[in-house]
Amino acid sequence: MKRGLTANGGGLLRLPHRVSYHFAMELVFTGRMLPAPEAAELHLVNRLAEPGGALQAALDLADEIAKNAPPALCASKHVLVNSVDWAVDEKFSRQQEHVAVIRTSNDAAEGARAFVEKREPIWSGT
Repeated sequence: MKRGLTANGGGLLRLPHRVSYHFAMELVFTGRMLPAPEAAELHLVNRLAEPGGALQAALDLADEIAKNAPPALCASKHVLVNSVDWAVDEKFSRQQEHVAVIRTSNDAAEGARAFVEKREPIWSGT
């Protein structure tokens, strides 16, 4: 608004769902930029990195995610992304449609074996 424009790209739609309605109104109407530590306190950003360290922080996060079983990641992402539009009384049954197959997967068995054997799992993606 300071430049005669409104927020674009979904910020006006998403912000009131991430912070309180009144705080969203304040940010939108003042055009105030949030310093990174304040954005982190509000859970608007997941992690902070030292100046110049954003790429390494992103790579570290990617490495942490990549240590998990690919089918479980895919099913979890699908449920997280799509469940916001599911009716409340359908959420658990619809979730089961996507995660039930994971319980009987080769990767689930490998994860259990690796845990018992105190080693890193070797995922097959199946």
